[in-house]
Amino acid sequence: MDIRQLNYLLEIAKHMNFTKAAEALHLTQPTLSKMVKNIEEELGATLFDRSGKYVQLTDSGEAAVQQIQVIVQAVHDLHLLLDDVANLKKGTITIGLPPVIGSVFFTRVIAKFQTIHPSIHFQIVEEGAKNVESLVHNRKLDLGVVVGPVDTSNFETMPFIYQKLALIIHRSHPLAEQSSVSLLQLRNEPFILFPSGYAVRNHVIHACRSIGFDPSIVYESSQWDLLAEMVASNAGISIIPETICSKITCPEVLTLPLTEPSIPWNLVIIWPKDHYVSYAMREFITFSQQLSDMEP
Repeated sequence: MDIRQLNYLLEIAKHMNFTKAAEALHLTQPTLSKMVKNIEEELGATLFDRSGKYVQLTDSGEAAVQQIQVIVQAVHDLHLLLDDVANLKKGTITIGLPPVIGSVFFTRVIAKFQTIHPSIHFQIVEEGAKNVESLVHNRKLDLGVVVGPVDTSNFETMPFIYQKLALIIHRSHPLAEQSSVSLLQLRNEPFILFPSGYAVRNHVIHACRSIGFDPSIVYESSQWDLLAEMVASNAGISIIPETICSKITCPEVLTLPLTEPSIPWNLVIIWPKDHYVSYAMREFITFSQQLSDMEP
């Protein structure tokens, strides 16, 4: 039994179907079935129950798959370690970015990093913050950038940016003359927000409810520039990160600080606990920390 065969077993457990697993592995179904039978004989245990319409893991199979996942990950980490030793300053980082974070500024961080480390490459996956956390936890991504706070029992974390959410409002709005606006003053306003699942929206709704009201949401978009255009058309107000506010060029839209309460928007870089951290990851984490320290 070798690492290749262990990966075959994981593929079958993933699909719970020999034919689909064989297709994914570019093998014939009889070849895969024979390989599994040989492993079961070697282990002296039946791993898959084939008696029903669908393949099921036996109790022995469940236990084996859990241990195989550990073994396969350990071998993967060994290859990374040896690759780091043999090929210093090379590597690939898979990083998850929520769309708001990626589209606004984090790609610039990556671009700056690659001017120093041109042989380190990135695979960027855009997902909502919760999906990024799940993918990092399941080791489908090396790193993720999410909005804090984060469950530190599952992740190593590095605070990256400390900001607040700000109010954007049409310049003709009665509140536009103020130097700042309290959240309670917005209780009767039509809100224009990011859709469900976006951390920014969740922070806004939580803050509103903490002072006794539910915001009336009249429009949603995953695109910050569309939110700004709706505000420019006087369709409502919006609350978005300060970083995005600085990108709005429309003269009809004003940005005002929010108070009572202010709403934090803190970015955190996460990676799995107890997981091998490659040379490329270590360099990027260190670079991001230095960049964060230089921010005013």
